[in-house]
Amino acid sequence: MTSTRTIPAGAVPAARVAPDGGADTLPGTPFPLGATPGEQFGIAGTNFAIASSMADSVTLCLFDSSGTESQIPVRDNDADVWHVFVPGVGPGQAYGYRVGGPWDPARGQRCNPAKLLLDPYAKAVSGSVTFGPQVLGQDQADPAKPSTLDSAPNVPRSLVADTGFSWTDGNRPWYRYADTVIYEMHVKGFTMRHPGIPAELRGTYAGLGHEAATGYLTGLGVTTVELLPVHQNVPEAFLAGRGLTNYWGYNTIGYLAPHNGYSAAVRAGRPGGQVAEFKAMVDALHRAGLEVLLDVVFNHTAEAGPDGPALCFRGIDNTAYYRTEPDNPGRYIDTTGCGNSLNAGDPITLQLMLDSMRYWITEMHADGFRFDLAPTLARQDGAYDKVSAFLDMVAQDPVVSRVKLVAEPWDVGQADSYDLGRFPALWREWNGKYRDAMRNFWASRPVGIGEFATRFAGSSDLYGTAGRRPTASVNLITVHDGFTLRDLVSYDDKHNEANGEDNRDGTSDNGSWNCGTEGPTGDPGIVALRARQSRALLTTLMLSFGVPLLLGGDEMGRTQGGNNNAYCQDNEITWLDWAEQDTALQDFTRQLIAFRRAHPVFRRRRFLAGAEASELQWFTPAGAPMNGADWADPNARAIAIYLDGSDYPDRAADGTLLTDDDFLVLVNSWWEPLGFTLPATRPHAEWHAEIDSYDPAAPAAAPAHSAGEQVTIGPRSVLVLRAAVMTKDADG
Repeated sequence: MTSTRTIPAGAVPAARVAPDGGADTLPGTPFPLGATPGEQFGIAGTNFAIASSMADSVTLCLFDSSGTESQIPVRDNDADVWHVFVPGVGPGQAYGYRVGGPWDPARGQRCNPAKLLLDPYAKAVSGSVTFGPQVLGQDQADPAKPSTLDSAPNVPRSLVADTGFSWTDGNRPWYRYADTVIYEMHVKGFTMRHPGIPAELRGTYAGLGHEAATGYLTGLGVTTVELLPVHQNVPEAFLAGRGLTNYWGYNTIGYLAPHNGYSAAVRAGRPGGQVAEFKAMVDALHRAGLEVLLDVVFNHTAEAGPDGPALCFRGIDNTAYYRTEPDNPGRYIDTTGCGNSLNAGDPITLQLMLDSMRYWITEMHADGFRFDLAPTLARQDGAYDKVSAFLDMVAQDPVVSRVKLVAEPWDVGQADSYDLGRFPALWREWNGKYRDAMRNFWASRPVGIGEFATRFAGSSDLYGTAGRRPTASVNLITVHDGFTLRDLVSYDDKHNEANGEDNRDGTSDNGSWNCGTEGPTGDPGIVALRARQSRALLTTLMLSFGVPLLLGGDEMGRTQGGNNNAYCQDNEITWLDWAEQDTALQDFTRQLIAFRRAHPVFRRRRFLAGAEASELQWFTPAGAPMNGADWADPNARAIAIYLDGSDYPDRAADGTLLTDDDFLVLVNSWWEPLGFTLPATRPHAEWHAEIDSYDPAAPAAAPAHSAGEQVTIGPRSVLVLRAAVMTKDADG
């Protein structure tokens, strides 16, 4: 049980203070920020540096193994960076800060030395938060006054990190966007129930680096793993009160620290061991040929609204770190739905973001980032600004600009919160319009055949601007936020009762279809229909122009029981169930990924239009070229797509022409079989079935077909036909 200390307002809690007010310390240096072990004037120790334009005083607090606190006044301040060098301090040292300064919440000033604060640049964190009035900066009875309760017993500690590591990934994998297949996954959820991973490593970075995990991923054929947030995070207080937690991790409190809850080393009693363990995981993934992208949350922090807990940023420099209303700095501008928005227009915050990304690239060997609610980062003056300070700095940074950068291109509550295609050419974007169109198309809803075709061909309406390619579109059917693929075809409605909000949370607009009954069923007809729907959706995803993103577990039929907002479920609802794998769907997914990898015509890096229109042609089921009336038909639910694999092909990195065979993709979203007359394309072409989402075994026994023949396509399915190069005419 923790104790609570009450101290006079504005005073520093009683603790051991360094002799003579810190006379045994040295001034240190203002760069780099954070805690950096090393030498100064031949003396071993650690340099501590923290930025604050609001502080009047900064106290460094060191903690020994028993939790006893020693305080060192930080007396040197250069350009709003407070710094001190402490001899004898090295890796493993637990520390925090107490910041003195103005307290005036109405003016956005919230300095309170009764609150122990994390270092924004901490590279490792020990412990988590025990919620209570102690962690609040304000007095509960009178919020205009500062709280006098000491928060130290209730909050985590920063750790001086040992950053040494011997890397073996000298030949790090790198894939062009056109060749990339992303697998979105959760470190804990992927490994927690995997029978091939030792029990002591399940749910951890070490578990994901185990050969059982890397072998599965490489066997599936994906090129890139995208990890849900691995920055140090803490749950929201209201979740802790319900006995739940923020499982997804979108509640960051440390942007340079790997989350300690995913560390086998920390679990085994070695605080700080998460740093080397994370590096070892990345090293193993790289050796397996897999890129590593990190989902980062630079849009908000775990401190919630202005009256939320004071854990780090709020107590150090509230108005530097958070966007506040210009005429009322006591209130936050919230474009995230989480209580606060980081102030990407302030130099202190902007530097933190860029320093964090450089650190994860150079020291932790990450290969890129997916940015949660990315427009918020470009709202320094309110509206989204394509030339905002954040986007401009990223483009100019010689390290950050060279890795993969993927935006979630929407945020919350603004007139321009959902306006895709706005990010600069350097960026790729999650394509929400692709998701919505494909979900509704395969549920046989009237989305329009033109909408399907536009999304399939790379969404040129969104990304066909100067400098952008079809690969600007990250195509997705499902992601962590929403239904899994199995649930998308099994539920009409969300079932989030376990979240404790009476099923009010989560979206009600899912584009899902339960295929005839809600939830699990033993009806063989419905089971078969759901399998066909899953295969049709996956086939479309893997054949569409752009970058496919596969939600981890979709390939094995993972279900969350209809929960479409499982952010707070750290249990069997979200952990992959390796004992209940849909092996047939797995095999089909592997086939699709291998097919995409083998055929560059489905990985085109250019929009096909104008003089190149012959490379991509559209036909009606009757075999006639699509005309204006066909495109405008609101009832059209079927189309044939012709791709010429040798006409003006892309070039490989070494200049080799990426020629390919010709393909016909026959798409039928009707609920009945449909006959397609094969169009005249290349003379003498012989068409052989390669993929049949209705019956995956059928292509092996299917005869060859020629132009003018009719081929029957099963209901709600895709048939892919190939005409090999040797069957083309002499001019082809």
